[in-house]
Amino acid sequence: MTSKFLFILTLLMASCALSTAAQATKSLKKKTVATGHAPLSARPGPAYAEREDVMRAADDIAARRDLDLEWVRQAIAQARYLPQVAKLIQPPPVGTAKNWRVYRSRFIDPIRIKAGVKFWQENRETLARAEAETGVPAEIIVGIIGVETIYGQQMGSFRVLDALATLAFDFPAKHPRARERSEFFKAELEQFLSLTQRINIDPLALRGSFAGAMGMPQFMPSSWVRYAIDFDGDGKVDLFNSPADVIGSVAHYLQAFNWQPGMPTHYPVGFDAQKLDLDALLAPDILPTFSLASFVAKGAVLEGVALQHKGPLALVELQNGDAPPSYVAGTENFYVITRYNWSSYYALAVIELGREVASIVNK
Repeated sequence: MTSKFLFILTLLMASCALSTAAQATKSLKKKTVATGHAPLSARPGPAYAEREDVMRAADDIAARRDLDLEWVRQAIAQARYLPQVAKLIQPPPVGTAKNWRVYRSRFIDPIRIKAGVKFWQENRETLARAEAETGVPAEIIVGIIGVETIYGQQMGSFRVLDALATLAFDFPAKHPRARERSEFFKAELEQFLSLTQRINIDPLALRGSFAGAMGMPQFMPSSWVRYAIDFDGDGKVDLFNSPADVIGSVAHYLQAFNWQPGMPTHYPVGFDAQKLDLDALLAPDILPTFSLASFVAKGAVLEGVALQHKGPLALVELQNGDAPPSYVAGTENFYVITRYNWSSYYALAVIELGREVASIVNK
């Protein structure tokens, strides 16, 4: 995807297989920079060949994964430090105000909606099959792919190997979770190298986001392993070029995180000022914690079908800059979407983009 979120990172990628090396490379050349020059954001710094600590890490990866030692060393030696990646991974400056209305406008826009309608119309049968098999609505699948990459239009131009190596070996030390994040990316680099050797693809060929996410659904390497599936039945997994594999894999991912078929993602919510305990309602953040009775007892006001909800609820707050916040009552399915990207803003953008596209397709 892009720099849209700082950390997806319960994410994903790759056990089955992409295409052949030639197919992947040919496709990726079309999808990256038309001029043939690396964008400023992707221009590399020093290679990692001379770093003894990096070569020791290469040896460890080869031993743990039973990979060819020289192949791993040569691959990592060709990885290059990307200064822009180290910059993009930093959290926003302290005091940066969140704004749901601005965030929403970036993703629910005419270009993305039009592309979503076209994607849905071209893949109607596959979306219906994925919904039937997993219970995940087509509009949620379409919403995720649209928010992530505008249906494959923006899959990232960073060499995945460079991005992962940069974040594994040179994660910005001033980041509050630098050690934890560095270890995460070392594990993702290991998964990436294991994947590319297993399916015989040049690890230098693949391009993705600044965080190493790949393909139309922007799966991290570890999630390709766990959740990517061959949904078009051609014997391989291709999240760059096969809409069917992308649709099936996104649905499978959400199903694996316990999507509840038929359950709404959220409900409108108001407040009873006399009973409202806002601090208590917001304390669990987006994790559904409150029963319907306890939710209402703390001053939340629900109406209609929301009053029949059986599972736990969360009060989801979305800041609007200087304007009053927006609130929704999030269900377990709202929380499942945040397993794809841990952000309530992201989840609501996915939901609303999917609904906008569905309203046109289903007229």
